[in-house]
Amino acid sequence: MSSSLPPSARVASQAVLSTAQYAAARHAAWLGAAAIITDEVGRVLLVRPTYRKDDSWLLPGGVVEADEHPHVTCQREITEELGLVLPLSAVLAVHSFSQHHPDLEPGSSCPGEVRFVFDAGTLTPDQVEAIRLPREELSEYAFLETRDAVQRLRPVDGQIMLAAYRARLGNTATAHLADGQHILDVPALDRHDVHVRYRPFWDSPLHRGPVPERLPVQQAWAGCFVPDGRIVLVADPGARGALPMLPGGTVERTDATPEDTLHREAAEEAQLTLTDPVRLGWVLDETGEVYGGVGPNARLRLAARVTAIGPAAVDPATGHPLARLLATPALAAALLGWGPPGARQAQLAVDTARARWGLPTASPAAIEEIPAEGMPLS
Repeated sequence: MSSSLPPSARVASQAVLSTAQYAAARHAAWLGAAAIITDEVGRVLLVRPTYRKDDSWLLPGGVVEADEHPHVTCQREITEELGLVLPLSAVLAVHSFSQHHPDLEPGSSCPGEVRFVFDAGTLTPDQVEAIRLPREELSEYAFLETRDAVQRLRPVDGQIMLAAYRARLGNTATAHLADGQHILDVPALDRHDVHVRYRPFWDSPLHRGPVPERLPVQQAWAGCFVPDGRIVLVADPGARGALPMLPGGTVERTDATPEDTLHREAAEEAQLTLTDPVRLGWVLDETGEVYGGVGPNARLRLAARVTAIGPAAVDPATGHPLARLLATPALAAALLGWGPPGARQAQLAVDTARARWGLPTASPAAIEEIPAEGMPLS
């Protein structure tokens, strides 16, 4: 609360206070530090403490001790809780937590908290195997899709986790939050509640040759490039959040070729006009379970050039407009949750776009939303 005294009077009143009185008059709050750590497909690491009465989970981290900086706390807690030594690459979020927030444990004497959330990177399979928990403090850990992770966290902790992780995914500035809510502009991934999801074919090899005649092509999607080297993503909102996709979809009987599928779906989902689609390869789906158990089939991967982006429109398949986002191929690969194979496919698409259309490598910009009225392309 601001003082009604003029600045000169406030300075004078402070001058007559003893050092102890002035210190006691200052606002006090706890300090905490936590980390966003993921596996190779983008699932977030949570730990289950033994001491919480509501059985809620936490991000790795803990309380800042006396004479300790938050980044030192975060690294210390990672080592104590997981048995790992990890570098921190960024401050993803800073959160101010009020002392009267309903998510506080009943009877807590917390005067409020300022929590720093750091990016501690992605663990390799060997690092995951090396995790060792202090069993008296933590009973288990799990890598979870963010939609599942928020179900195990207290509501405000879930809001903090999502904002921090999306700052990493979207390459946006540090998120500043108060009681779980953004206090500055809300980034596109938060505005549309976009989540990363685990995909069952993320580690399937990409076959570069032609699709064998014996395999029907059931799906075609593409990295659709705009002139600055970014690609278009669409996200379908739902009760549990929006899941990102590349334009494309299921090959229908009315589609003469998978390329026709791509043109149709890109127009319906994202109002894109495409030209010159080129096949990058295909992934084997051995069962076709998603399509009613049709048996072995191919999922085609392509790249295409966007020549126009029209105004947002209703997607016939869902009955509502989809969110339309622009991202560098590398950020798109992380958001799609395909792990290292997806990153390699994204790089293949970039190399193809540069060689075929002379497009630049996209600069590391933040993910942004395509305006509802569409976008002119130079």
